[in-house]
Amino acid sequence: MNDARRYPDRPFLAASAAIVRDGKVLVVRRAQPPAGGLFSLPGGVVEIGETLHEAVAREVREETSLTIEPIALAGFRETIVRDQQNRVERHFVILPFAARWIAGEPVLNEELSEWRWVEQDEIASLPTTPGLAAIVAAAFERLAAVN
Repeated sequence: MNDARRYPDRPFLAASAAIVRDGKVLVVRRAQPPAGGLFSLPGGVVEIGETLHEAVAREVREETSLTIEPIALAGFRETIVRDQQNRVERHFVILPFAARWIAGEPVLNEELSEWRWVEQDEIASLPTTPGLAAIVAAAFERLAAVN
């Protein structure tokens, strides 16, 4: 199977969501490389013709079966993975959203090996993708500002 996201000729735009429910945020453990074994936020690549809100809602629904309401951007992250020859193997620009949980319970799929609703201060004790704690903190700030 050819993975068009490996050794790309351009960065891929992705959207993710810090989904807050009852004061806790949903984190998911990735089952596949490049972040396999690490906790992160659900999300994925924006498809052509989608708005960012549409993309993040679709990706969350596909990955977790949850319905969410994206509220505001909570920052950005870039993931650039290089191989042993220093070639760019993967390059993602990720726009994480602060989001409210609307409905559903998380369901695992082939991309995810675990999910947890956690308190914000629990994130520091988990193996996470770089910058996750800062993104979650920013998401809580954005949500508090609109309440």
